[in-house]
Amino acid sequence: MRIVGIDCGSERTGFGVIDTDGRSHQYVAAGVIRTKTSEPLEVRLHRIAGGLRKVFVEWRPDAVAVEEVFHAVNTKSALKLAHVRGVALLLAAEADVPVSEYSPLEVKISVVGYGRAEKQQVQMMVLSLLGIGQQFESFDATDALAVAICHGTRFNYPSAVGAQR
Repeated sequence: MRIVGIDCGSERTGFGVIDTDGRSHQYVAAGVIRTKTSEPLEVRLHRIAGGLRKVFVEWRPDAVAVEEVFHAVNTKSALKLAHVRGVALLLAAEADVPVSEYSPLEVKISVVGYGRAEKQQVQMMVLSLLGIGQQFESFDATDALAVAICHGTRFNYPSAVGAQR
């Protein structure tokens, strides 16, 4: 199964693509879609949509996993995050790909085993689980890979699944 994990953000939206059978995960791709804070929100959302659309077309996922909106101190930031999540959910629906959502706590427990893990710990475990020897330029890509791994380990795979991409 090919999974695209998305770490939504209005300045940087991370994406991570893995292939998994539920037990082992293989790294396929990861990156960050960047926007300029000086641009209006609608322009930034358009840029994010274009970037995610390219990811869906290039990597043809079987599933999309997105992190849920967490309680933020800054309401304005939480609303911008919700807009980006809406774009991601819409694009997944347009691509006819099922979406699963996970809380940050679920993602951290799934990847690190501890719900209050720091970003560095999540990054270290993602790199270890996927056998990647290099660090990414931002935590957004590794956070997206963590969301994909979370879905990969929690998805109920049929016993007949044997085909790998």
